[in-house]
Amino acid sequence: MGTRIKEDCYIKVIRTIQKYKLIHENDKIVIAVSGGPDSMCLLEILRKLKQESCQNGTSPLATFDFVVAHVNHMIREEAKEDEAFVKNYCMKFDIRFFGKGIDVQHIANTNKMSIEEAGRYARYHFFDEVLQKIGGNKIAIAHNKNDKVETMIMNALRGCGVQGLKGIEPIRDKYIRPLIECDRKEIEAYCEEQQIVPRIDKTNFENVYTRNKIRNIMIPYIEKEFNPNFIESMNRLSNIVSEQEEYIQKQVENVYNHIVIEENFYTNLTGKNSLLEQTTDAKVKQTTEQTIKQMTEQTTEYMAKHTIEQTNMKDRKYAKDEEYIILNLKGFNTQEKVIKSNIILYTITRLFHTTKGIEKIHIEDIIKLCENNVGNKFLKPNKHLKIFIKNGKIKISKEV
Repeated sequence: MGTRIKEDCYIKVIRTIQKYKLIHENDKIVIAVSGGPDSMCLLEILRKLKQESCQNGTSPLATFDFVVAHVNHMIREEAKEDEAFVKNYCMKFDIRFFGKGIDVQHIANTNKMSIEEAGRYARYHFFDEVLQKIGGNKIAIAHNKNDKVETMIMNALRGCGVQGLKGIEPIRDKYIRPLIECDRKEIEAYCEEQQIVPRIDKTNFENVYTRNKIRNIMIPYIEKEFNPNFIESMNRLSNIVSEQEEYIQKQVENVYNHIVIEENFYTNLTGKNSLLEQTTDAKVKQTTEQTIKQMTEQTTEYMAKHTIEQTNMKDRKYAKDEEYIILNLKGFNTQEKVIKSNIILYTITRLFHTTKGIEKIHIEDIIKLCENNVGNKFLKPNKHLKIFIKNGKIKISKEV
């Protein structure tokens, strides 16, 4: 029985990699490893996959390479032992190891954010830093099937749109999640079969945070009283939603390409925006960046400017450093509401790399503003986003 579970977990990861094309030839991957069951399972499987691919010789995966990145949050007393555990594993198998101690509590206190959010900022900033140091192109995160369902429930409790029911995606930008189709029991069984004794974060059993309550109380109750296959059922829902969203997204991008008049914004080629641009609060972003800068070596950001409509600077009506997107108002108004809503979200995402802080009421207000096209009108859903209607155009801009 144990052997079957072990094989299932390993084979599932290989199939997931193939299905979603997570790893290619010559990829350089940063594996985020905390020392817990999930990340140790991921590390062990990718190490063996690399080893077997090299022995095979003809496998395209023989040329991918990886390093390990570990963050000590400096909160738990056992954190140093966690770091030593991961480092020793890497030494045993001659794997390049990058470790960093970051005072997450200090970041949280300084920026008035939760420990969870501060920890995420710190981790992803460090992963980006390591990625740049090694000239890498992907970051592997050990999210699994249970994490995906927990995220779906959290999104639903917040009254999310349909997109939130997708949960965690197998691949998003540079982040890959090879364990996303393995459940927690399979992962723990695999670690046991491989004689890996992972580190256990006791805070995961403290029912203080929302995710912990969902994991330790809500899901077990549903499995006991309603559906013992709840995790699988929710994953089927996620797959259905993903298929529908993929179709809608294609339609949205097609319409967007027809109604966009001009784009003028900056894109961070290193992908660093995935960390600090996820907040639309400029003060939090600035102070968080300054705090982390004291703890980690900063790397250079390379910015590339993208424009669709080529205009001479002397003819440009807007400040050259202003970031904005202009859409055709008539073309927008002729669309169905579901397309309008998604075009707004798509446009905001292109400007801010996130739709955090944008709620359903904001989307509805923007649509009403566009429909009631009388004179010059503008709307500010928050202090960083402005929608301005003039001369048959919708200007969506980033306010500094």
